[in-house]
Amino acid sequence: MELAYIPSPSSGVLYLGPVPLRGYAFCIIIGVFVAVWLGNKRWIARGGRAGTVADIAVWAVPFGLVGGRLYHVITDYQLYFSEGRDWVDAFKIWEGGLGIWGAIALGALGAWIGCRRRGIPLPAYADAIAPGIAIAQAIGRWGNWFNQELYGRATDLPWAVEITSSADGRMPGTYHPTFLYESLWCIGVALLVIWADRRFTLGHGRAFALYVAGYCAGRFWIEYMRVDEAHHILGLRLNNWTAVLVFLLAVLYIVLSARKRPGREAVVEPGAGDGKGPAADAGQTDGDAAGKDASAEDATTEDATDTDDAGKPGKSEKPDESEGPAEPEESKDGAGSAKKA
Repeated sequence: MELAYIPSPSSGVLYLGPVPLRGYAFCIIIGVFVAVWLGNKRWIARGGRAGTVADIAVWAVPFGLVGGRLYHVITDYQLYFSEGRDWVDAFKIWEGGLGIWGAIALGALGAWIGCRRRGIPLPAYADAIAPGIAIAQAIGRWGNWFNQELYGRATDLPWAVEITSSADGRMPGTYHPTFLYESLWCIGVALLVIWADRRFTLGHGRAFALYVAGYCAGRFWIEYMRVDEAHHILGLRLNNWTAVLVFLLAVLYIVLSARKRPGREAVVEPGAGDGKGPAADAGQTDGDAAGKDASAEDATTEDATDTDDAGKPGKSEKPDESEGPAEPEESKDGAGSAKKA
């Protein structure tokens, strides 16, 4: 007897008049905003400027969405290009289907372009946004709940998710909520990265590599529970092999990076926090111009003081011998020729 379960939404779309509001898209958008917000706080704490994370995200997010969709379509091509399928569905990203491996890979390319344009090291940026990406994934996984997808084997556990849709080969029933397991795991990974970053002062991309390794460890066992259609190699799902490979690469990077470049970057953004940069240069230019205007005004005032009301010199340029020898020209400025040298 089923005493409790997580109900699925009757529909993943709400309509505001003629405008559809899709739960999957909302989860992705909210996740992006949270990632940028947290990344900005961490970037400033590392010595960067406010707003830099968002500026680079303008490059990273679109690249990530395209990469995530490409990975999904390529690895599950039968869903779009087999007999009886419509290839146009490959562009319907709102119906679900983003591969995190492709999203991170192409998103990193977009971030590299944004960082290069600002002279920022990509590893430092990646370290700052790593926990935010994990939290964004945790939020984004609830989009699968709205679409009634990516669940595990059948179960009668109290936290099972109820699937009511029979579309695309689904069978109504209660299943392991693998989307929930991955969401909770991602939150744990974010907390792990934040703790380890403070405890060990991670730098040069090691905080990001720790996020990747932590996520892959969880994705392996969660992927193993899923029952949706997937390609298998030697009895394991394709994403299981991907998780193992990426995990090993991340751990290898942590080890080699710690030996080659220990510690953390001293400067993450050129000119941040030292009064340099475009804004500071503009301020210095204005100050120099103001200083020149002030000097010109002082010179005009002195010229006016040296003349009487009739426009004649008020004082003789020849020094009065009774007043003693005149001071050298340099001493009027408070510095002799020796000091000038």
